Amino acid sequence: MADETILEYFTEDYALLIEAGFVAVKQLDEIAAKRLFKAAELLNPDNPASLLGMGYIALNKLLISEATKIFEEILQKDPSHYLAQALLGVCCLLTKNKRKRGEKLIREAREKSDDPTIKNLSDVCLTWAEEDLKSKTSPFSVEEPEDK
Repeated sequence: MADETILEYFTEDYALLIEAGFVAVKQLDEIAAKRLFKAAELLNPDNPASLLGMGYIALNKLLISEATKIFEEILQKDPSHYLAQALLGVCCLLTKNKRKRGEKLIREAREKSDDPTIKNLSDVCLTWAEEDLKSKTSPFSVEEPEDK
């Protein structure tokens, strides 16, 4: 079988690979998650879901700069990707001097999206920002330069 034919054979498994990648992240199996997202990317390189998964891995590892770059890359290609926008907002919330931007990004994603999952994520994040992150005892007080 030619490589293209093999890839076509697995095209219907794309969603399964993405879902399995996110399950692997939840199970703290970074190696499996990355392999699953990369396999999905081979099947559908134009779909941002695999890149979103890589950003989610970085966010879970608190590699905020890396996650931020990934979510921004997704948003450059698709400004209406509200999950990437909400997750970018989370990255900003985790950086003390970018919290206002984070809250704004999350609020905008919530307002513009019809997806109940994004609305719920946004609500949880905004509550977390209000109740926990604004506390002086918050462990997320990383100082970074203010956005221009």
